Amino acid sequence: MAEKAKKPPAHLSAAARKWFRSVVNDFDLEDHDMNLLVLACEALDRGEQARQRLAVEGVVFTDRFGCPRAHPCVAIERDSRLAYARLLRELCLGDVDGNEAPRPPALADNRGY
Repeated sequence: MAEKAKKPPAHLSAAARKWFRSVVNDFDLEDHDMNLLVLACEALDRGEQARQRLAVEGVVFTDRFGCPRAHPCVAIERDSRLAYARLLRELCLGDVDGNEAPRPPALADNRGY
C-alpha cells in the first residue's frame, strides 16, 4: 500500500484521524479496506455531530401543530452507529477468538423464521 494511503483524510475530526492511524498501524489493510475504513471514520464523525446537536437541542421537538416529534438527528445518530458497526464487521476489526469467524451480515430474505 502506498504511504499516501496511510494518511487519514483531512476532512475527518481529530478523534477519527487518530483512530484511522491506529487501525492502519495495527492491521494490514488492502486498498479496498482503506475505503471502508474512511467510511467508518465518516460514520463515526457523523454520529458524533448528531449526538452533540441532540445534547444541545434535545431528542424531541414540538411541531407546528403542538405534537412532539423526534429530532431528525436521532435518526442520523442511529444510522451512523449502524453503519459504523457494519463497516467494522466488514473490516473484521473486532476481537476474534481462535477459529471463530465474525458473524456475517444477514441476508435480506433470510429472517430466521
